[in-house]
Amino acid sequence: MSVVSADVEPLAFVFADDGSVPNNPMPFLVYKRAISVDSDHPEKTIEGLFGANGWGDMWRNGVYDYLHYHATVHEALGVARGHARVRFGGDGGKEFEIAAGDVAILPAGTGHQCLSASSDFSVVGAYPPGPKMHVTRPTPENHRKALKTIPAVKLPKTDPVMGADGPLVRLWKRR
Repeated sequence: MSVVSADVEPLAFVFADDGSVPNNPMPFLVYKRAISVDSDHPEKTIEGLFGANGWGDMWRNGVYDYLHYHATVHEALGVARGHARVRFGGDGGKEFEIAAGDVAILPAGTGHQCLSASSDFSVVGAYPPGPKMHVTRPTPENHRKALKTIPAVKLPKTDPVMGADGPLVRLWKRR
């Protein structure tokens, strides 16, 4: 049995630079109910999928409850358990209810903040090959630096959910 829903297509959103959070001209992607997490070890299922698709630097936890972004790397968030309300795109962005089986893929610079979560909320985070992740808080100095680093972040060769032929590869292009 496949762990990925074969016909899943992500929702795509572009968040503008709000002067505090740079965001990215490439779309933020959300796969709803993309991964089957009906096992005793859904974190391992997600880690196996992300790793098989070349997104290997991983962690398990939740999403920070303060606004932040990553200016040197793209990020995938696979929800293994529970659900949460997360704002993506900074204070002027959009709130999403994400739940077990969903995957959010954030191009470098995309602001995110957990607003509320179930007690069992568990996320697997992953990054494509490249620099290590650094948590960046929205300050004027960080924004100025991020505007230089974000365009230099390499495009991933694969979609963490669908692999080399996945939608991310088609949707993420330098503008």
